[in-house]
Amino acid sequence: MDKVLLDTDVILDFFFGRQPFADDATQVLGLCETGKIKGFITPVICSNVYYVLRQTAHHEKVINHLKQLLAITDVLPMDREVVSNALYSGFKDFEDGLQNFAAVKYGKINVILTRNLKDFSKSEIGVLSPESYIKSYFARLR
Repeated sequence: MDKVLLDTDVILDFFFGRQPFADDATQVLGLCETGKIKGFITPVICSNVYYVLRQTAHHEKVINHLKQLLAITDVLPMDREVVSNALYSGFKDFEDGLQNFAAVKYGKINVILTRNLKDFSKSEIGVLSPESYIKSYFARLR
């Protein structure tokens, strides 16, 4: 079973229905929900999603969205080692460095799913867009 880290943009594409990306995000989260893949997020992703969704919805509604997300994903831990690795990594976006090194430390993530592929160019983990991942996932089923 694939174990994937879902970047913030993928989750926001789903919650906001941002086209043309929402359909792929919906399929990825559907695979998580049905247990066909194992989705992971980080505490930073939770915080980012809360912050952005809170700009357009009441606290209670946003909390319910996060509860739905947690029902179908697991949360990778972050600690001093993850933060330190991100600080010294050369990642241009510190937040992406945090996501990456949380996934690296966990050691079982197959791929990071994001639309910001270039932000993860330094990752030792494979990086795909949700669109590319969905295509490859269903191609493997044939």
